[in-house]
Amino acid sequence: MINGDKMSLLLFVVLLLLLVKHWYIDFVNQTTAEVVNKGVYGSFDGLMHSIKQGVGTAVVLVCFVSSPIVAVLAALFDFVVHYHVDWIKSNYGCKDMTAKAFWSHLGFDQLLHQITYIVICFLL
Repeated sequence: MINGDKMSLLLFVVLLLLLVKHWYIDFVNQTTAEVVNKGVYGSFDGLMHSIKQGVGTAVVLVCFVSSPIVAVLAALFDFVVHYHVDWIKSNYGCKDMTAKAFWSHLGFDQLLHQITYIVICFLL
């Protein structure tokens, strides 16, 4: 870390924890019902998946920010963005895992989630 910048290190740790949290909830913890129903706007399962993402974001941030309100606002932002990115991918993305488009759409979905975490860290 150049000049021992503690803030840069802190933001790096927050971003790393948000990415690990995202991986865990999206790939390890996600239920089949969540995968199947993310494309139904307002479905309990789709909402639950994004709520878990938002709660995870709040848990990470509450450890690093001075105000719980900041953690909650960031969690709400993550929830809203995550929900709509997943809904769009579920409705307009390719569903055939053997097609190149599927992997392109999945990668773009993940990129948008990662950009969400970069924006959160930038706003901190």
